[in-house]
Amino acid sequence: MSIHPTAVVDPSAELAPGVEVGPYAVIGPRVTIGSGSIVMTHALIERDVTIGSDCRIYPMAAIGCDPQDLKYKGERTQVIIGDRVILREFVTIHRGTPHGHGKTVVDDDAMLMNYVHVAHDCHVGKRVNIANNLAMGGHGVIEDDASLGGMVGMHQFVRIGRHSFVGGYSRVSKDVPPYMLGEGSVVFKLYGPNVIGLKRKGFSEEIIRALKEAFRIVFRNHRPLAEVLDETRAALPGLPEIETLLEFMANSPRGVYR
Repeated sequence: MSIHPTAVVDPSAELAPGVEVGPYAVIGPRVTIGSGSIVMTHALIERDVTIGSDCRIYPMAAIGCDPQDLKYKGERTQVIIGDRVILREFVTIHRGTPHGHGKTVVDDDAMLMNYVHVAHDCHVGKRVNIANNLAMGGHGVIEDDASLGGMVGMHQFVRIGRHSFVGGYSRVSKDVPPYMLGEGSVVFKLYGPNVIGLKRKGFSEEIIRALKEAFRIVFRNHRPLAEVLDETRAALPGLPEIETLLEFMANSPRGVYR
């Protein structure tokens, strides 16, 4: 381990071999940090945080502070960070609440750029890329491989589906379906499948064509949702991506953008 003499590390913290802690960083009680991770100058890991291996915590990030929830009364909850996660300057990630999931999670290989806020009981999936100044309300979910632009505001309990893309300056108050692209600062609008992102992730032309057809059936008419979901399933059988899209939409407590 390499711990700068000006850093403050609580005796109960557990730091694996190869961890680096920079000048004036603060690591509080019941914090666990995996091998090869770096906590840079002036970063704060407040308490009850588990951080995986090979993570990068940049200056002025604040991880594991109390949730911003008036019902919270000091109960012990936690933050869990996966492996190879990058948390850039001024990122804030708050612990969960006992009436929520009890934990806030950022999964493996996620990158959160400057000033991103992850509120209590949120779950950020694997390989998620979030640009500067995004703010997540409590209990939000960003599924694996999603990408979000800067200055996005996410309402509490909102879900962003896997492999989707949300453009910058968007205001998101309903669920965004998997594989889709959308944006809107006043009225959020879906534009179709996230074709560029899907191609970069190796999706076949067959799957992309199927998602385009699903978009045409589901999102370009005003018939009841259950009816168009059944029509889509009958028209495009046997494709896991289509089934993922339809299940996401059928099980959306907040409602889904159409």
